[in-house]
Order: sequence, then C-alpha cells, then structure tokens
Amino acid sequence: MPVIEVKHLTKEYRLGALQGIKQSLLNSAARLAGKRVKERPLFKALDDVSFSVDPGEVVGIIGHNGAGKSTLLKMLARISTPTSGSVKVNGRISPLIEVGAGFVPDFTGRENVYLNGAILGMSRGEIDRKFDEIVDFAEMAEFIDTPVKRYSSGMQVKLAFAVATSIESEILIVDEVLAVGDLAFQRKCFDRMEDLIKRQGRTVLLVSHNIRQVERLCTRVLLMSHGTLAQDGAPKDVCNLFYEASDKQIHETKISGLKGRSESSGDIALESVTILDASGKHSTSVEHLQDIEFKIKYRIKNALHDPIFGIGIHTTDFLYLATSQSIGELKPGTLSPGLYVLSYKVRRFPFLPGIYSLRLGVALGASFQPVYYSEGVIPVQVVSGNINRAVAGHSGEGFVSLDGIWAIETDHEMDEQSCSGERR
Repeated sequence: MPVIEVKHLTKEYRLGALQGIKQSLLNSAARLAGKRVKERPLFKALDDVSFSVDPGEVVGIIGHNGAGKSTLLKMLARISTPTSGSVKVNGRISPLIEVGAGFVPDFTGRENVYLNGAILGMSRGEIDRKFDEIVDFAEMAEFIDTPVKRYSSGMQVKLAFAVATSIESEILIVDEVLAVGDLAFQRKCFDRMEDLIKRQGRTVLLVSHNIRQVERLCTRVLLMSHGTLAQDGAPKDVCNLFYEASDKQIHETKISGLKGRSESSGDIALESVTILDASGKHSTSVEHLQDIEFKIKYRIKNALHDPIFGIGIHTTDFLYLATSQSIGELKPGTLSPGLYVLSYKVRRFPFLPGIYSLRLGVALGASFQPVYYSEGVIPVQVVSGNINRAVAGHSGEGFVSLDGIWAIETDHEMDEQSCSGERR
C-alpha cells in the first residue's frame, strides 16, 4: 500500500493578488456597484500532477527553478492546500522545509528546541529523551542557553536540522537543506541522511539542485517542468535527461548567465577566445576524444616579465575538472605591450558529452603573483555519436572516459590449491 498518493494535484495562484488598501477599497466599491473588476491572471504552480510512493522509497524531485518542486513538497507536508486534486499521506511526516523558520529570536536554543520539536509534532517526553542527541549533533552544547538572535545563520540551521531529523517519522521531506554549516557538518548531514535511508528504511522525498547527490541517494526520481510531471523513473535515466535539457539551454544562451570570478591587475586584458576542432576549423563543440585547440588573444597593457599562463576546464556549476599551466613549456621572457595569441592544444579531449566551460589565468613567473583570472569564459560542448547519457547502459557516468582494457582469466594457482585440498 502506498504511503503517499497524489492524484490530479493542481495549485493555482493569482499573480499580484496583494494590493494596497486604496486599491482594495476601490475594487470593493466597484463590485458593490455591479461593475466588473479586472482580475489578475492565474498561475498554475502545479498542473494535474499524479504519482504514488511506496514505503521505503527514496524519491528525488528535480527540475528548473519555478518548476513546482517546493510547492509540491508543501502540499505533501500540509503546509499549503491544493486548488484541486487530492493528497493522501499514510504516516507521520517530518518536513525539512525552511528549517529554522519557526525559531523565536529572543528564546534560547534550548527553548527553541522544545518549541520547534512541538511544532513538528514531538511530545515533551520525546524531546526530553532526544535533547542531548540533538545538541550533540548540532555541536551547540556551549551555546544552547544563549538567545538564538545571537546565533549565526549557520548555527540556527544546524540546530534546526538536528531537531527535524531526530523525529521518529515514517516519511521525511527534505527541501535543499543538506548543504548547511561548514564542510565537516555537511558530511555529518549526508551521513545522517544515509542512516535514515539505508539503515532505518525511511520513506524520503528529496528536492535538490545537486543532481549528483540525487543520483547517489535516491531510488527513483521525478522530473518537474513548468508545474507538470515530465518524467518518473530510474535516477540515472531521469537525471541524464535533465542534464541534456540543461546542456541544451546553456548552449543556446552561450552561458551568458554563467559568470564566476573575474579579476585583473589592469596589466593584461582578454580580447577573445576561439575553439578549433580537429580539422582546424572554428567550432563551438568538439567530438569526444578528438583533438581540440584553444586560441586565446590577450592585450598586454604593461610589460609582463616571464608570465605563466594557465587554462582549466570546469562544469557549469563550477566544479574544477582539469588545469594546465605553461611552466616548463613556454619561456616567453618579457612581453612588451601589444596583442598576443596564445595557443593550447589538447590531444584526445577526454571529457564525456556535456557542456563545460573555460577558465583562464596569468601570473608573473618570479613571484607567481596573479595578474589575470576569469571563470566561465566560453562554453565548450562535447558531443558524441557513440555515447548517449540519457540511455541506460551507456558508459556516461562521471566526466571523463577511462582508456583501459578488460580481461578475465582463470586463476590456475587457486584451482591447483583447491584440488590438492580436496585430495587430502
């Protein structure tokens, strides 16, 4: 029997429904006078969504911003009510949605643990029993009797996460709250989630923009698009479809919105970057495992002594994948003001199909003092007719392909030992 059943769920909002007092009074007077008042259009945050979740399933919910993911979770957690359709939940829910929103700033951490726990449905005895565990997990023993208004935002979220995940519920609803606190605490959050999922067998619904995290934790993934359920299936298949749609969108916009750090001392400026394919033609894409060349034009404004050039590849979410520097390869000496074209050739570009981006850097050789750095410089699309990340069974996991050779043979030595043991 499913623990969650969603049937034809629709949620509508009227855009710009909140108006000033003056306009509200004028509208009321117009209605009383029998006049028609122009209504704002309705927006469907969810549009006829149906699915069910069985006990013990870990379901990821992914999609672009505004796809309806958080609205769906709020329906399931009964924070909001649907316009039409139905939601049936069989079991106690622990929602990790906007954790810490119920904290009272003037209350101490201790008082907020009891208040937040009660709001989430825990009895006082249950909170008493779990209090030390909550405080220890949140690493807040030293500050638990300090008013929350003196906590940092990270401290508040850590305490709220500890309270929410301590509830003994059948269903856990998580909305983008795993990456809280410092790196060490984030590791604890992941370990806690894996404990809830793998060892305690909780039913979990997880909304996250971290697609790799969704692939790792979930047994099933729902892809939301403009309020509708676009895909429901195995994590790898659905996540790969999402990757492909995202890659296409990024490529079409030339990642104009993808801008990372960009710093310059003013001594050098980037003029242009072009990509040449294996045949030497200008291109915006490269075939998987084909040669590629980057032509980078710099304008040097002030003389640079023994500059070191760097080039790197990163993902669209700024995960650094590879870096190469010109140390030992180029000895340019002192470059006087003027235009220079730097060439960097890569043999058998190793990255799997997808959209990547270029980062560039220049430093002075003697001191390694940086004079230029920029991320998200230009998109690099890798394509392949042999690899399709959206098809199950294809070798498309990760970012690079391994150039290895498979072999299998019988271990004759172990066979001889086994036979000799049987003779004895």
